[in-house]
Amino acid sequence: MNVLFLTLLDFSTIDENGIYTDLMREFVKDGHDIYIVSPTEKRKNEPTRLIDSGKVKILKLQIGNTQKTNLIEKGISILTLESKFKSGIKKHFDDVKFDLVLYSTPPITLQKAVEFVKQRDQAKTYLLLKDIFPQNAVDLGILKTSGIKSLIYKSFRNKEKRLYKISDYIGCMSNANVEFLLKHNSLIPKESVEVCPNSIEPIAINITEQEKIKIRVKYDIPTDKTVFIYGGNLGKPQGINFLMDCIKTNENNKQSYFLIVGSGTEFGKLENFFEREKPKNAMLRSQLPRNDYEVLANTCDVGLIFLDRRFTIPNFPSRLLSYMQASMPVLAATDLNTDIGKVIESGSFGYWCESVDVDKFNKLVNKLCDEKLRIGLGRNARDYLEELYSAKHSYEIIINHFKK
Repeated sequence: MNVLFLTLLDFSTIDENGIYTDLMREFVKDGHDIYIVSPTEKRKNEPTRLIDSGKVKILKLQIGNTQKTNLIEKGISILTLESKFKSGIKKHFDDVKFDLVLYSTPPITLQKAVEFVKQRDQAKTYLLLKDIFPQNAVDLGILKTSGIKSLIYKSFRNKEKRLYKISDYIGCMSNANVEFLLKHNSLIPKESVEVCPNSIEPIAINITEQEKIKIRVKYDIPTDKTVFIYGGNLGKPQGINFLMDCIKTNENNKQSYFLIVGSGTEFGKLENFFEREKPKNAMLRSQLPRNDYEVLANTCDVGLIFLDRRFTIPNFPSRLLSYMQASMPVLAATDLNTDIGKVIESGSFGYWCESVDVDKFNKLVNKLCDEKLRIGLGRNARDYLEELYSAKHSYEIIINHFKK
């Protein structure tokens, strides 16, 4: 088949590791021709170009700046995304008849580009639903559903509905996502929605105790404590206030240590907290290059997941996969609507608490300071990843529709 993948991720090769590049490699392994539209922001001064490596063609499409810029420029850039993607497909892939269009949320703003290819080629369309927007923004108070501010919400909601309507299949991250989507979108046919989880191609992680100690010393991390790592986005979805409460109440815990690595809109808030409180039992680091982060993460003992208690949508953070790949148990503190805690506990590779219950969180921290327990949970995490969250597994879910 000729497969078109639309994404906002900026990459130039599918040899990189990630939930989408790993999935694309599975399509290539099975003989399909892959066409990808992957944008690059204007600030990089890189003109639109086509990278042709045979079975994989990546259109590096220049778009406006959407990150690290002012709201006006960001707004204009987002509004012009659809037209730029559509024009890029017309110009560079005009002679290709696509059988399948894959695309993920965010953004919902690629709806017209998907619709164009679907109508032109009579292609099947598959939405990889990674984010239920705009409801997630409503949960966090960023958008409103009433009053004058509701106009923005209603506009995004209409685009969301149209995206669902043109999607032949919708792959959700978990069962809770499937249930939420069908409950709040009655026009979506039940048979078109399924679980197609975040997934990766598991790789071997080999690090000796001597190497682990050397890396911890390099980053000034204790070698005699259980290190709990949080790596990734530090924004409103993570409920930073609860994270800060957890750090404060573990300040005198002689067994545990917290390492926070990332970036995002709430990084400054965390930075101010560290400057003010000067916690001795925790460290905050800004985002590291991917390879450096992976090496550092693999010297840690427990992976942390945080989600704001206000969420009504069932988020399922993909950082879970990197913890599982490292054979690391997971401690999740989230809202009540996500089922990530159920998955972790049913898979016997970690624990969950609600992200308002500091006491329970602390009890679980102490429990996970038991090395023997961690080894067993970590082994279960890796086994669960290989069985249910591999890129090959997700590929088979998608391709099964075409085998029929």
